[in-house]
Amino acid sequence: MSVECFPITVLPHVSQLYRGYLAMADTAADAPVRRWYGAEPFAGRWMGKSAPVEHGERLADLLDAQAVEFGASDAARANIAKLRAGARAVVTGQQVVLFGGPLLTLLKAATAIVRANEATRATGVEHVPVFWLATEDHDLEEVDQVSLLTKTSVETLRAGLKVPHAVPVGGVVPGPELEAVLDRASELLEFAPVSEWLRECYLADDREATRPTLALAFGRLIARIFADQGLVVMDAASRGCHALGAGTLRYAIEHADELQRALIARSEELLKAGYHAQVLVAEGGSMLFLLDETTGERIALRRTASGNGDAQWKAGGRVYSSGDLIAILETAPERLSPNALLRPVFQDTLLPTAAYVGGPAEIAYFAQSAVLYEAILGRITPVLPRLSATLLEPAIAAVMEKDEVQLPDAMTTAEELAQRLGARAMPIEVKRKLASVGNAVERELAALTEYLGGMDESLGRAAEVSGSKMLYQMNRLRRMAATFELQKEASLRKHAEAITLNVFPNGHPQERVLAGVWFMAKYGDGLVERLVGVAANQCPGHVVVRL
Repeated sequence: MSVECFPITVLPHVSQLYRGYLAMADTAADAPVRRWYGAEPFAGRWMGKSAPVEHGERLADLLDAQAVEFGASDAARANIAKLRAGARAVVTGQQVVLFGGPLLTLLKAATAIVRANEATRATGVEHVPVFWLATEDHDLEEVDQVSLLTKTSVETLRAGLKVPHAVPVGGVVPGPELEAVLDRASELLEFAPVSEWLRECYLADDREATRPTLALAFGRLIARIFADQGLVVMDAASRGCHALGAGTLRYAIEHADELQRALIARSEELLKAGYHAQVLVAEGGSMLFLLDETTGERIALRRTASGNGDAQWKAGGRVYSSGDLIAILETAPERLSPNALLRPVFQDTLLPTAAYVGGPAEIAYFAQSAVLYEAILGRITPVLPRLSATLLEPAIAAVMEKDEVQLPDAMTTAEELAQRLGARAMPIEVKRKLASVGNAVERELAALTEYLGGMDESLGRAAEVSGSKMLYQMNRLRRMAATFELQKEASLRKHAEAITLNVFPNGHPQERVLAGVWFMAKYGDGLVERLVGVAANQCPGHVVVRL
């Protein structure tokens, strides 16, 4: 197995803010990006700075109970015992996507495991990896899917889960329709051992009266995949966990106005610095959701002012005072949950977090969440980048090598890559003639346009329009020549289709589309150790892993 490290810009649509975060070490000491994050991502200065939580015993009790449900390994239970004794946590997390979701789920967990081990060695203080299940989101359509490869396409499987209201996805119980999805997944995974894992995690066994929820099934699968590494899996949607984090939720209620003003100011600061706010923040919003006690629907709380100037909160058709929400928090804390910006603070109220491992979007959120950290916890949790990787199978790597295709070349459509391969395959004499004529046309057109523009402005504009049409036709001629080569060598188009299907499926990076279990089916659970080893290299960009 070999590894190549590319700049993160090899991936399309990476935000300017995330790129600025990765390059923090090269920025000035007073650069805004340095104020927004707790530590440079690659300097290791985050190690040894966190403190244990006061409720460590209660936290460990909750994790122990969940460990039984998730079928946690002895190594994971040992790590829970370490948390009970004062260990710190390196945390990551993901939505409970069907069958474990895309490859990035494995990449996140592998990174958290590596960073926890590194911090333990460097500081002498135990650090353990924790995987936070994002079970309280209510976008069911987003998690009700998994994408696997066939020989010629990406096949996205959906269970077609339905709920009458926008309830937290973690509590949704799949119906009998899941059987057909599991059957098809097993076929695509060629009945590898991991396909049996999916059945064991997502279907009820003899001891269970009902099917597992999405949260329980996902937790079981992740716990099993990373059993040897001792990954602690945590679902914080319970009453017990919300009670531990009640202080942060209470602060968000009692100081809603000042927190909202701070977020708006940070959004303006981001814009002034040339970035953009990841989460839209507006007057009257809040960072909280409320579960309807009758339907279980998760509804955003909105703030309004009453006639006497007191704050009021609306959720659905009901109005609440701040006192009403505090009363709910004291009696049924699980009914209140944080939004995307407050969730990391809530998480780090529960856990003795030394660092959080996130993807590009999550890390961009942290620039806004930082103001909430400072106000509520008096500190900013350092955030570290997850391993970003493309896994190349031997057959695809061989095709790319034969056609001299590097990863950046493959981040496009199959048609565009095929055109490039066709152009590359043209006889050298044809390339020279096309280049010579093309350069001459561009040169002469530029001179003519400038000359005519000097005579008359309208003539210059007309020359520009005509020139652009001529250049279009010149490019069309190049594409026709490349297409001719493709017709002569049909294998080039097939190569382009195979490469983009595997590397850039459906126009997105592999890690965001293809399921992690698809790779495990082909390369076994030893793939996990490989990914952990790659994560240890700390490439500051995107890694190509040749399997």
